[in-house]
Amino acid sequence: GRRSPPGKAIGCGTAVRRLDMDRTVNVIENLDGKKTVIIQDIRFRGKRNINWTDVERYLVEFIGDIYYIAENNNEEIYIGRDLPSEYTGSIYTKHLKGTVAKAKANASVGIPQLIEIATNPRFEKNHKSKHARNAKFGWYRYDTRFALPVFREDGEIDRFNVFHASLLIRHAADGRKYLYDIIEIKKETGKCCQE
Repeated sequence: GRRSPPGKAIGCGTAVRRLDMDRTVNVIENLDGKKTVIIQDIRFRGKRNINWTDVERYLVEFIGDIYYIAENNNEEIYIGRDLPSEYTGSIYTKHLKGTVAKAKANASVGIPQLIEIATNPRFEKNHKSKHARNAKFGWYRYDTRFALPVFREDGEIDRFNVFHASLLIRHAADGRKYLYDIIEIKKETGKCCQE
């Protein structure tokens, strides 16, 4: 495959952590306490366009799962039936191109870990009547970070590009919080994990 040898160390910021190369997703923490989800395998490839139908099919596997935000007293976040279609068909997603589109598609592989490391919850009221039921108690945005590999021509990992994103969580009429989308994805300039 395209993975580096087992136990390869990478530096991210000022910290160096060993990646478990048998796993496709790892969480590392830098010396400042910032956590980043490292997604080692690129499941959704494409030079020009992402096949969002494939991403949607992959996301269906998560429906019914529950994940926990560690920082927020293990707050439960559910994966509902609306995530696959919203994640792949939202207005935000339809405007994505290039690196950010590829980043969003491949971030789907790390959804459990992206939820786990989420920080900085921000509440906003629901203002749209179409969400009166599925977001009756409003919306939350959480910050999260992930990194994707950049490969050399020989197929080995050269470095990781780091991205900041917001998890959009809806607080539904049933009292549960559901992941609705991952938005506001931005590549962090000057921040890449080097091998």
